[in-house]
Amino acid sequence: VVAILLLVLLAEVVRRDDGLRAGGVPGNLPFLVLILVSTLQSVLSGLRWGYGVQGVMYLMPAIAAVVPPLAYAGVSRLVGASRLAPLRRVMLHSAPAGLIVLLTVLWRDALDIAIGGIFVFYAGAILLLMRSGADSLRRLPFENATPAFRSIIFAALALLFSAALDIYVFLDFLQGRGSHALAAITLGNLGALIILSLAGAIASRNPAPPEETEAAPPTEADGDRETMAAVIAQMEGRRVYRDTDLTLDRLARKTLVPARQISGAINRTTCKNVSQYVNEFRVAEACHLLADTDKPVTEIMFDVGFQTKSNFNREFRRVTDMTPVQWRDKQRRALAGSA
Repeated sequence: VVAILLLVLLAEVVRRDDGLRAGGVPGNLPFLVLILVSTLQSVLSGLRWGYGVQGVMYLMPAIAAVVPPLAYAGVSRLVGASRLAPLRRVMLHSAPAGLIVLLTVLWRDALDIAIGGIFVFYAGAILLLMRSGADSLRRLPFENATPAFRSIIFAALALLFSAALDIYVFLDFLQGRGSHALAAITLGNLGALIILSLAGAIASRNPAPPEETEAAPPTEADGDRETMAAVIAQMEGRRVYRDTDLTLDRLARKTLVPARQISGAINRTTCKNVSQYVNEFRVAEACHLLADTDKPVTEIMFDVGFQTKSNFNREFRRVTDMTPVQWRDKQRRALAGSA
């Protein structure tokens, strides 16, 4: 059942990405492969624990070791953190699976601890990438940075949960019983696979654009005031917030200020992350259009740079404590009262 649900999820993500990218090129391949590998792991788990097919026990540990690197690769693609060539990245993140294959042949008793260690290591690496909050996702459109950030945190927690489960199973068998291993593996691991797959699907909702070189720092080091002036010039002068695909990297190229410098300046001067800061410009123009035009709310949403109604309503309420419809009604009542 879990495998079927994951296949449905994979089909939906592929269908969605076909609509988002010309030619149907997958937006975040590691996340798609993660869902596919989770599906395979679910099938193998069912064959072993539900139907007693013992031969798959030699394949399952190696496949399990592939899951954390795929999750990390998907997150790294959104962060733009890796400077290694693609081939070197593949070789580096294939090492855990290679280690598990060796242990399967030479020292099977250490498999559960080794897999648990791999899961903990990659969970820590993902959390390290996310240390700047939603601003870490510099190659993801601002609108989806916050939900993607939350999903990635859930994915890291799922990896930690799966590691704890592997260690528990190891200790259970170490005591010579293994009486709780079946229930723990069946419920725990499959649950973790579902969480990981859903997190990957949400995090890849808007595919990251092709990798581009970050803008070089200016010759003179700019302080926060100069950085904010450059950002505000783009926001108020060019209204770049209307770009639905605006990312931190793209904003850095437009301002000729490094992405990390922009993020730090906005954090320190406004106590907001970059996504919130940009969305406030979008909401401000939406308020103007709601009050001064008869355009439908949905049309205004797209005009100011939002892509989804749920995010538009959430950000609008965060800034104004009202929904867009409530704001328009309030403005019209005020206008009628003054007349």
